[in-house]
Amino acid sequence: MPKHTPKSAPLNESDYAAQSPIALGRRFYQIAVAAVAEAHEPCRLTPLEFAVLIHLHDAPEIDQNTLAERMALDRTSTGALVYRLEQQRLIERQVSDADRRARVLRLAPRGLALHNKQRPKGRAAQERLMKVLAPDERRLFVDMMRRVIDANQEYARPGAGRRRRQ
Repeated sequence: MPKHTPKSAPLNESDYAAQSPIALGRRFYQIAVAAVAEAHEPCRLTPLEFAVLIHLHDAPEIDQNTLAERMALDRTSTGALVYRLEQQRLIERQVSDADRRARVLRLAPRGLALHNKQRPKGRAAQERLMKVLAPDERRLFVDMMRRVIDANQEYARPGAGRRRRQ
């Protein structure tokens, strides 16, 4: 990782490339995912799979397309996630009474038990990650990230930034 450059020094192109928002965001994402993956490794779930359990715990009975939207995933990836979790008997999927085309999701008893056991561990992993910041800095950091994300929603769509197939 490049050395830390004091705030007052202007960044040359090389330093800017390593310390640009995209480079730092990518690195933060790598570290955060690795920390949470380590917490969930004993139950053999990826952070994304566990995120599905969290969403279904916090919003039971949502349909698969709503889950995809909330997780900022494409429907195909969401379908694959849901299929894997259903095969492990962690979630249940059934046709919606209101719209026969939709699939309603809920945690299975096994998924609820796993969620309740693992959610505090995932949260603790995130807390360890952020412990380098004072509590008020943590809130400010998250608030600033949220502001940047909210102001740039046009880029927050599945597949954005990928190369187009030729």
